[in-house]
Amino acid sequence: MAFPLCALKQPYLPSHLDKGRTCRYVGQAVRALPIRVITTGKRRSEGVRLLVEEYKSKLKPYCSFEDSMIRSNPRNAQDVMAQVEDEDNSLMKLIGSDDWVVVLDEGGLDIGSEQMAELLGDAGNSGASRISFCIGGAYGHGSKIRKRANVTIKLSSMVLNHQIALVVLMEQLYRSWTILKGQNYHH
Repeated sequence: MAFPLCALKQPYLPSHLDKGRTCRYVGQAVRALPIRVITTGKRRSEGVRLLVEEYKSKLKPYCSFEDSMIRSNPRNAQDVMAQVEDEDNSLMKLIGSDDWVVVLDEGGLDIGSEQMAELLGDAGNSGASRISFCIGGAYGHGSKIRKRANVTIKLSSMVLNHQIALVVLMEQLYRSWTILKGQNYHH
């Protein structure tokens, strides 16, 4: 079943959820979509690999999780625009027609943890088969993935490199599931 791309185009922000309010899905059954995180970059540091593995194990009880990495600048282009286009093409090959796509970008919507939980709940109810979070390379995302995105969010008002963005995203995904399940995060 193909996912209707027009269903949740920008700007996406649950109108009933203001920052500081609780997620409407707390305590309700939420369809747990498989989550795929796609990053653009080179080798990850050992610390980042360890943190990603820790959060993967924490996410296991809630949803299936896949971590994919595409090589930055796959053709070693000297032209930045050519590099972004190559990365964009590689990324688009990994996105399914019925994926619910979240692009992480410094110019995206500023959402809180409760809103991230709501985003997971809304995606689970959308008819999509998977939610794909896309973290761009050094020069950001290309036009194809930006057009394909169901929503573009930012993790911080500060610019984060792709490794730090990955760690922050992993923590927020775990936090979101604890919110959805009504569980204490720190206990």
